[in-house]
Amino acid sequence: MRSFFVPLLLILAVMACVSTASVPSAPTEGRQVLPQAPDYGDSTQWFIRWREAPADLFYIISTETGDYLLNGDSCHHANTYDKGSCPGMAKEMRAVDSLFSGNLNYFSPYYRQATIQSWTSESLALSRLAVPLGDTERSWHHYLRHFNQGRPFILAGFSQGAHAMLDIMRKMPDSVYQRMVAAYVIGYKVSQQDVDTCSTIKPAQEATDLGVTICYNSVRSPECTVPIVTDGNVLCINPVNWRTDTVAATFGNGLTVRCHPESHLLLVDGYQQRRLLPVIGKDGNYHDRELKFYYPYIRQNMADRVEAYLRRR
Repeated sequence: MRSFFVPLLLILAVMACVSTASVPSAPTEGRQVLPQAPDYGDSTQWFIRWREAPADLFYIISTETGDYLLNGDSCHHANTYDKGSCPGMAKEMRAVDSLFSGNLNYFSPYYRQATIQSWTSESLALSRLAVPLGDTERSWHHYLRHFNQGRPFILAGFSQGAHAMLDIMRKMPDSVYQRMVAAYVIGYKVSQQDVDTCSTIKPAQEATDLGVTICYNSVRSPECTVPIVTDGNVLCINPVNWRTDTVAATFGNGLTVRCHPESHLLLVDGYQQRRLLPVIGKDGNYHDRELKFYYPYIRQNMADRVEAYLRRR
């Protein structure tokens, strides 16, 4: 486990690094300068690994882009046709495929994600999220029409990608939901309103229940939250032992993790934090470790849930 874990941390290092150079964001939103919208009929707007598997993983990446200049103006959305301006996007796609997909078919769309500077406040982020939500919704419908071919699927998203994934789930018709093996909301919040009003969002209770939503956010203590990411969250399951109570599990190099039911957070003990994320970084908040901490358990869980789905259906 240790020999496998350490090299993969190097592969995933880019996932916590975005280019924050170039242009600082204004505190209030004015005219939005937008890059070209992705055409999802264009293969360059996807990262796909076709394995002739009976089930798919559709993954929406996290924030991997910083502000930059577009035709002399400050741009706050990724240019999916200029991979040089957002190199972290493809690296996250490849890394997540290598860590999570296993034998699943893997589909991940490029989208005009809001830049890291957009997350300095919730109001600023919300003013810029319509563009990425529109892109990811279009990519999802293209996937269903042209790629899925009626197979069962897993939905997953990390951070901004999880926000976009939840938007897809809120609009998902029952005919599509019936093929959803599970949804993984990683490093983001699921509200009580979502649980109460969306029949597609059902809290996971164990390792192989189906059609459920898995959600977790890792911190040292409940005081270490990043409000824009976790405020209002009501779901939490331990991705190591798949429990929702306070029973702890050991993972990695002697770290332990347990659910904290009162705050709906994962409490991680034993981790020595070396650096903070730009913009949203906070001491004791492990947002940048959500994928790296738990990848062997998530990969196995995805395989187990697919097997359970195929066996029951």
